[in-house]
Amino acid sequence: MSNYFKRVMSQTQTHFWINNVTRQEAKMAIEHGATGCTQNPSYSYKMLVNPEEKDYARDILNEILKEESNDTEALIKLQRRLVGEVAKQFLPMYEKTGGQFGYISIQGDPFDESYETIINQAHFNREAGENIMIKIPVTEGGLEAIEQCVAEGIPLNCTEVMSIQQAIDVMDAYDRGAARAKKAPVVYISHIAGIFDQYIAGIVKEQNIDISPDYIWLAGKLVAQKVREYMDIRQTPVKLINGGARGLQHFTEWVGGDVSNTINWKGTADLLLEQNAPVVSRFNSPISSVVLDELVNKIPDFEKAYFTGRIKPSEYEEFGPVELFCSSFRRDWKAALDIIANMRQ
Repeated sequence: MSNYFKRVMSQTQTHFWINNVTRQEAKMAIEHGATGCTQNPSYSYKMLVNPEEKDYARDILNEILKEESNDTEALIKLQRRLVGEVAKQFLPMYEKTGGQFGYISIQGDPFDESYETIINQAHFNREAGENIMIKIPVTEGGLEAIEQCVAEGIPLNCTEVMSIQQAIDVMDAYDRGAARAKKAPVVYISHIAGIFDQYIAGIVKEQNIDISPDYIWLAGKLVAQKVREYMDIRQTPVKLINGGARGLQHFTEWVGGDVSNTINWKGTADLLLEQNAPVVSRFNSPISSVVLDELVNKIPDFEKAYFTGRIKPSEYEEFGPVELFCSSFRRDWKAALDIIANMRQ
């Protein structure tokens, strides 16, 4: 129990998940206590250029290109193969815990997030393993797909959540889907606090807003605390993930909360293991009302995120922090398509 993550999980409700892993990183994460894994649409590109994995990934891609003439379909198939191999490493945990832990999530084409495409790719990707969890963006079309997947009993990671209203809408969709399901699946809400903080910091710098950097550091945590509070009051049987870590604080500040923290191995998980700091429960510590008032009064997008009814589903996809988050996925998805085009030549 000298391992930091294992001590966190033995002393608190907080869990450690790993994000966008190589096969070796997945192995190390499991050894150090990871109970789940998230991958995003950047994953295939990251593996195609990773020094340890690129030969392996390109060999798989070459096999796919012999059969598949459409570049986007080839990339979708590559992603499923790569994620499916990592899912095998988590499968014993999934089986041992009866489906409580050991999930690995996979998201579809970030350029086409219509209801029909999300559903079709969800069915396709689920074939990669029984512990595959489908990652769906919480947008207008995504909410419709979330309800349908819950009704079908498909495990979900509902991502790109940057506001309390998005979390509420996921819970509403879950309730509607669960009412039609033979057995409701495991469902997580992914609040992307790290990207939210990055976005707020960018707005403050761009608009030269006079506010303490300490307050900006707490913006995502304030929203996450409210999401968790709402989930506890409502008692909808969904779970919470904290994502988009941009610093060690996006793990350590969440310790003590009923939340799974998904982080990258390099630069975050490895440093936390090296530091092996004392386990201190911080997530539920109250934050001064002065901080909240400053953020609400000076940053309109924080106010949209923090209060209910300030943003509607048709606006989710174009909400500033969501756009920032998706921009990296679309950049890397396109870069992977460029690699595919070059390999064909």
